[in-house]
Amino acid sequence: MLPSTLARAALSARGPVSERLLAALSESTETGGSGLAGFEALAARALGRVPDILVDEDLQLTLFLLYRLHYDGVVPGDDEWEWHPALLAARVVLERGFEAALRASAPQPPIPAATRDDVARALFTLTGHEHNPGLALYVARAATGQQAVEFLVHRSVYALREADPYAWGIPRLAGRSKSALIEILAGEYGGGRVERMHSVLFADALRAAGLEGDYVASVDAVPAVTLASVNAISMFGLNRRLRGALVGHLAAFEMTSAIPSRLYSDGFQRLGFDDSVARYFDVHVEAGFAREQSACRALAGSLAEDDPEAVGDIMFGASVFLTLDDRQSAHLLGSWAGGYPPLRAERSSR
Repeated sequence: MLPSTLARAALSARGPVSERLLAALSESTETGGSGLAGFEALAARALGRVPDILVDEDLQLTLFLLYRLHYDGVVPGDDEWEWHPALLAARVVLERGFEAALRASAPQPPIPAATRDDVARALFTLTGHEHNPGLALYVARAATGQQAVEFLVHRSVYALREADPYAWGIPRLAGRSKSALIEILAGEYGGGRVERMHSVLFADALRAAGLEGDYVASVDAVPAVTLASVNAISMFGLNRRLRGALVGHLAAFEMTSAIPSRLYSDGFQRLGFDDSVARYFDVHVEAGFAREQSACRALAGSLAEDDPEAVGDIMFGASVFLTLDDRQSAHLLGSWAGGYPPLRAERSSR
């Protein structure tokens, strides 16, 4: 079983930057703002000292919190924090470092011609040759029940708010690519039926697996490598200049979801979990095969034809998805192989 610490309802800081931020967010903007004097400089100094922001616990949590202020709220508090100048300034500093690290670590694939067919072909080549479903195979064939639950906790930071970061792309696109994105997201949001929303299906799966589905508790439990995978989508979605990367990221996500989802479903069925756990993954098997052409041609290909300068970022976003997904998979598989827990909450309890 997972430790009781997973049920905490408050986030804990992971270093001086997230500590300063959480302290401010616990108050109103009027009273907490004074505690942010020099916050941008603090973030810049921390960024200059870390060897790799992609796995830095303090800065990834800080970025996550700064992004989540634009969503439905992870930390209860004053909504005025969303546009606080000190927080926006610090976010820009960390975001630049994060983007630079992603561009340095994600291999840049060849840039195709700006046509639907060429972009689709390039994306199929990239996702077919580069993506290794090793984690899904392990869950299907060898994972223990405890490991399967740990996998769900890692997945929950995205899946409990599934598709929300991609939705920022709607007002940033136009014409055919906007229409394609809306069509894809409509399925993610259940086609207008709340019980079919993928986030709701995942919450049902968590409860069936013995977890409460507490989003804050999940965030507190997972390491930086998992937060980075979610932060990348928020960064792409909240910056219009990176709309191509958002589209490429979503295309790669859709093009690589069906087969792993089938394997995850097999694994949870093998382990005897309730059918509602497998159901979440079964929905993604059906949706993945149906959407991969729409994602690579109607979405990414149309954007490329309408905005040829976006092609490089489309391929960059796809590469980022594969790179961070592989890093997260390596963390889980390496933890299990080495006999150490992949969740922060578990480590702190041992």
